Amino acid sequence: MAKSVSHPHLTDEQFADLLKLAGKSDSIELKLTVPEDSYSATARALGMDPLEAQIRQVFFFDTPDLTLNHAGVVVRARRVQARADDSTVKLRPVDPAKLPKKVRKSLNFGVEVDAMPGGYVCSGSMKSEIGNRAVRDVAFDGKPIRKLFSKEQRAFYEEHAPAGIALDDLSILGPINLLKLKFMPKGSKIPLVAEIWLFPDNTSVLELSTKCAPGQGLKVASELRAYLSKKSVPLDGEQSTKTRKALEYFSAQLAAR
Repeated sequence: MAKSVSHPHLTDEQFADLLKLAGKSDSIELKLTVPEDSYSATARALGMDPLEAQIRQVFFFDTPDLTLNHAGVVVRARRVQARADDSTVKLRPVDPAKLPKKVRKSLNFGVEVDAMPGGYVCSGSMKSEIGNRAVRDVAFDGKPIRKLFSKEQRAFYEEHAPAGIALDDLSILGPINLLKLKFMPKGSKIPLVAEIWLFPDNTSVLELSTKCAPGQGLKVASELRAYLSKKSVPLDGEQSTKTRKALEYFSAQLAAR
């Protein structure tokens, strides 16, 4: 299975592996975590307008000790302002070459390489759009978790989740409230997405990202790095995975109860 890497610098072997994975994926998402003390300066430098951001609410589902996460499985559902809810069953890391043809050809499945300074991971996601109240009904009104996932998603989950852990056995971890802004930065031709995840303890994670086709990854990464450097956006700060931070936070909250 492909490896998740998070070292400050990639070795030649890791870089070759990254290129190999990218060639078998559907897209590449370039990500950068912005240090908390640089949030305001980054927003000003890039021309970010918070009033144009979309409100989202994310719920994760796992055991209290994060058994799914340790097995490389992420189960998630989202509420999105002025849009239908959606759900995802994600496997990471994943080797695209080892995925069943039926799964790989599904219109609801995608393979993506997430790359950040010094690291990368390849993931496969089975997604589904659901009703506008579906997530609320499960999170706040006690309906079964399995109702959020399609037959195809449930089959994908059962194939990769540890034995004996059904969807309805999982705990609800969340929600995380966040703001998502899609914008074109000042003086750049590369569209960006800014997401700020707001944790209940008043900490937050601000991430900048852009997606591109696998064959454009190196070109876009080089141009984006040069642009962000010119705008004095820190590129060498500690990189944080939003999902991991959220899972660990809510797992600790469950343990405290």
